Amino acid sequence: MAANVPPGAPRQQPPPPPPGYNPNLQRSSSPDPLATNMQNMNLNARPTGGMPRPFGQSPPFPASPIPSPRPATGPAPPPPGAPMPRPPAGFPQGRPNMGPQPSPFPSRPPPGSLPSSMGAPPSGFPGGPPSVTQPPPRPGTFPPSAPTNAPPSTGPFSGPSPVSGGGTFSSAPRFPPPSGPAGAARGPPQNVPPFASNQGVSAPSFPHQPASGSFPAPSHGAPPFSAPPPQGGPSPFGAPSQNAPPFSAQSQGVPTFSAPPQGVPPPQGPFGAQPWASRPVAPGAMQPPRMYGMPPPPMPHQPPTTISHAIGQGGSPMAGPSKIDRSQIPRPIPSSLVTLHDTRQGNQANPPPPATSDYIVRDTGNCSPRYMRCTINQIPCTVDLLTTSGMQLVLLVQPLALPHPSEDPVQVVDFGESGPVRCSRCKTYINPFMKFIDQGRRFICNLCGFTDETPRDYHCNLGPDGRRRDADERPELCRGTVEFVATREYMVRDPMPAVYFFVIDVSMNAVQTGGTAAACSAISQVINDLPEGPQTRVGIATFDSTIHFYNLKRALQQPLMLIVPDVQDVYTPLESDVIVQLSECRQHLELLLESIPSMFQNNRTAESAFGAAVKAAFLAMKSTGGKLMVFQSVLPSLGIGSLSAREAEGRSNISAGDKEAHKLLQPADKTLKTMAIELAEYQVCVDVFLTTQTYTDIASISVIPRTTGGQVYYYYPFSALSDSAKLYNDLRWNVTRPQGFEAVMRVRCSQGIQVQDYHGSFCKRIPTDVDLPGIDCDKSIMVTLKHDDKLQDGSECAFQCALLYTTVYGQRRIRIMTLSLPCTSNLSNLFRAADLDTQFACFVKQAADQIPTTPIAQVREQVTTLCTNVLLAYRKFCATVSSSGQLILPEALKLLPLYILALTKSTGLRGDGRIDDRSFWINYVSALPTPLVIPLVYPRMVAIHNLDSHDGEESVIPSLLPLTSENITDDGIYLLENGEDAYIYVGNSVDSNILMQLFGVPSVDEISSQFVLQQLDNPLSKKLNDVVNEIRRQRCSYLRLRLCKKGDQSGMTFLSYLVEDKNPTGGLSYVEFLSTNRLQETLVYADSK
Repeated sequence: MAANVPPGAPRQQPPPPPPGYNPNLQRSSSPDPLATNMQNMNLNARPTGGMPRPFGQSPPFPASPIPSPRPATGPAPPPPGAPMPRPPAGFPQGRPNMGPQPSPFPSRPPPGSLPSSMGAPPSGFPGGPPSVTQPPPRPGTFPPSAPTNAPPSTGPFSGPSPVSGGGTFSSAPRFPPPSGPAGAARGPPQNVPPFASNQGVSAPSFPHQPASGSFPAPSHGAPPFSAPPPQGGPSPFGAPSQNAPPFSAQSQGVPTFSAPPQGVPPPQGPFGAQPWASRPVAPGAMQPPRMYGMPPPPMPHQPPTTISHAIGQGGSPMAGPSKIDRSQIPRPIPSSLVTLHDTRQGNQANPPPPATSDYIVRDTGNCSPRYMRCTINQIPCTVDLLTTSGMQLVLLVQPLALPHPSEDPVQVVDFGESGPVRCSRCKTYINPFMKFIDQGRRFICNLCGFTDETPRDYHCNLGPDGRRRDADERPELCRGTVEFVATREYMVRDPMPAVYFFVIDVSMNAVQTGGTAAACSAISQVINDLPEGPQTRVGIATFDSTIHFYNLKRALQQPLMLIVPDVQDVYTPLESDVIVQLSECRQHLELLLESIPSMFQNNRTAESAFGAAVKAAFLAMKSTGGKLMVFQSVLPSLGIGSLSAREAEGRSNISAGDKEAHKLLQPADKTLKTMAIELAEYQVCVDVFLTTQTYTDIASISVIPRTTGGQVYYYYPFSALSDSAKLYNDLRWNVTRPQGFEAVMRVRCSQGIQVQDYHGSFCKRIPTDVDLPGIDCDKSIMVTLKHDDKLQDGSECAFQCALLYTTVYGQRRIRIMTLSLPCTSNLSNLFRAADLDTQFACFVKQAADQIPTTPIAQVREQVTTLCTNVLLAYRKFCATVSSSGQLILPEALKLLPLYILALTKSTGLRGDGRIDDRSFWINYVSALPTPLVIPLVYPRMVAIHNLDSHDGEESVIPSLLPLTSENITDDGIYLLENGEDAYIYVGNSVDSNILMQLFGVPSVDEISSQFVLQQLDNPLSKKLNDVVNEIRRQRCSYLRLRLCKKGDQSGMTFLSYLVEDKNPTGGLSYVEFLSTNRLQETLVYADSK
């Protein structure tokens, strides 16, 4: 046994890994370990000790999957994230627990074949490097730190905070209060206000019998498109460790898509892409090392993109609108390369790759750009410099984003009862950019500059380079993203259980269109994907003009219906009767879901009490919080929050260009908003599934999910044949994706910068925090920043995002993401460091915020002005002398005009269209992550009639086509996808053999309008299915397929997405947009300058 190494002694470096070593791959004796690992993943299985380690769960820290490609240097200090030395046998008392911590979030699977299910995280990592000795795991539940009747509030400060329209909230501390002397004892919050007591009268019990007199017997066959049942294994809730994985049903975090019901055969090989490892990897550019605090070296020169005008016979630019040379206009150039990205190199920030590209991140000090991105990767020193550039300083934060499967998981660190080390002044968490001084006895906060005493049990000597000797062994000192186990001072009650409540519309329209049956079928199969264990609870209710709860207790012979007839003054039965542990009611639940469609098949009640149903379900969930999923099919017309049809007047107003038409995109009244704030206060996250064929006033309904951190799913016009599969897969991904409950998030900045505002799907009770009853891997939050002081040129400006949340396993965690960027006073550096994807995402989200309060024409003008201001600043201050008559575009932003043009033609900013479509678009983009923003407004288009000619290509998806009708032929078939929907356009003269191979019919007219993609027995059909499933895998969404035929309305819908063409309603083509007088004055570098 090795002798103990005293604190601060030099550490011996471990031997280098063998060539090609990847700790994410399970070692196997089979000839294809990659395929073996993929086949061993089971999404629905409970965690078992003997299950192989799935992808994305790497060995315990400090393993690294890819050796750092650093140049040979002298004795310069190692940057954060250097190869980790082997931990010593002993550590000072109080060392954080960094044992074999599984990732709290799964990762994105490689573009390889994906089986129908994936495995849950195992308890260990065989074959990895030695782990650090850790104390026994703490219990999985926390003793209560507040009265059990205290509200589930987790605010960062004590005391009430006013809320617009919602009165006041009493909020107990979530993050510890930023006051008190350093090192002062921190305890649980005191004087927590009690819950508002539930004084509602219990509902009378009305046994309800179906027409046959009893519930039919449950079906014992396998569901038509559910995943295989989980294998046996210990329940993860028996005595969960603090280090157990927080998510229950998946290890990779990507949905497995299933086939539609009604007997449609499942697609074969749902993810048929080649494994990522077979694709070339392009490492980032090497940069020389630099001491921390030194000015960054000048960025490599990026020559501006110049676009020459078409030249006439006399040698001068041609007159007329088409003066631009079409061959030179910028367009997206997709790449199949996988980029290797180190977040810091040479102790300086490394600009991230584009958000829409495929890349692998090594966290070497800054957090991954998947979690946090800035619009400019060098921070302007003054507000005047930022204003001159025309750009905005904004962070886009996606705290639970899915990592690449080859990336290391986020390390979980347990500091024990003392909690994580923090600055006593600004409460910044310990991170790689805090500087230790006085032989490690003190440290300087990198955000506020305050000097703190190092806790005695966290002390370590400094090395010759001024860094702590154990910096490379502690994740919080060398990684930009880390997760801390929260102590009791971060709680006002025990972490909430996983509660899932389903509310189903059974009104006449919902039953007749198949929405009720589709919802019941989807829920019955998703039940198998919910986390197992005693903390998982479920409930179910139905509604039309009344509300029907169901008692699912095992003691009853069959479910018992409890009717609540009053939809104005809603009450609810006893919570213990309607929310039951899943393990106790599974049989009754399956029986009930199978019976509901037949129970209400003759229902003639057309009214829908949506608001009353949400209120009643909330009363049942009030004491615990949880996820509330509502399936709605018609306009809410009765009870609390009833609405009236506004679409008729809205349609005429919009077609006439009425200036008041945008008001129809605002909620009808404040009733649902007030209810949403109350839901958020008690940690209830609401998702709404709209299976509708009529107007439902999404502008009013969407207030509830948007305020509670939920989501709106929109299926219009709903078809039980073609949309049931999407409904099931959307619901399944909703409950199985990486997510957290009762979360609160705050962003802190270095001195000189402060947070101006937050934008997204959340409830904000106090200015500094956002409250998120639910947060998942698909949600992003936009954080606008502003200067409050001048920054020093050559220094670094840091941002830290802290997310406090509860896992589905009932563990309280704090995810910390730190990003440190250089400051500059050079305007050219700002344009070189501009992040196009992030800047455009900000434009889209800001436009969506303005649409409900501003006429659409004015919003289009504003986004165009934002674009021209940025490009004008570059031409005026940064562009070099060029020949006359050329368009000057900054290299980093050369696609901005194209994307702005596409935005002005998008669903949200078009002058025509349905009110609900625009309202859904506004709600959808509010929390949309950066990688999905550009595809939404500038979709991908490929030809699918000639897939046989792409046999030699490496990518499953064929080459992309520019979005112009010049690439559309009458004998072709094309697929266009925007991340939410996929459109298949069929020309009038397509060869009958191709139609038979793809659709099974000889002519275009015979293709059903309710299109369902099937895999036929021929190579072309298989390739089309592979393309569709690869797109679904990349988007983490079961894209809805819509068939479009030339000459009818569906064909016009497809052509409206060809944004480079001239729009029939007046929208300019791409060439015309670049040739407009306004852009000509902005971009053309004339001789007169």
